[in-house]
Amino acid sequence: MTTPISGTTTTGQTAAAGSTKGSPLTSLDSQAFLKLLVAQLRYQDPSSPADPTAFMTQTATLTQVEKLSSLAESQTSMLTSTLSAQAGALVGKSVSYKTKVDGETLTGTVTAATFGASPTVRIGTADVPLALVTGQRTS
Repeated sequence: MTTPISGTTTTGQTAAAGSTKGSPLTSLDSQAFLKLLVAQLRYQDPSSPADPTAFMTQTATLTQVEKLSSLAESQTSMLTSTLSAQAGALVGKSVSYKTKVDGETLTGTVTAATFGASPTVRIGTADVPLALVTGQRTS
């Protein structure tokens, strides 16, 4: 009979209580997967060995998840760069924008921009999120 693998390490702490933060998909990296795979092989029932095809499927799935995570990070970075470039391109331009409080449409000239995941433009004394800018006015 096989013994289930517990989530404890040699120090008695659970593996889930480690210092890594993130969602369950991001907290299981390739090294942890390989450790689980070796433990599964070590503790398998010799009279009923595991199917090697299942291991290959698990490895392929892990690789796909890692690549998709990397692609998502790249797309997020590209979106941040694009939004920052759009905010920077508005400096010196007259734009129309909606206010946060009542949704009133105002116009003004952009004097500065901040960059990052949520860029803002400075219009007068107000920092306006780029998402609230509704259009560029022609001079």
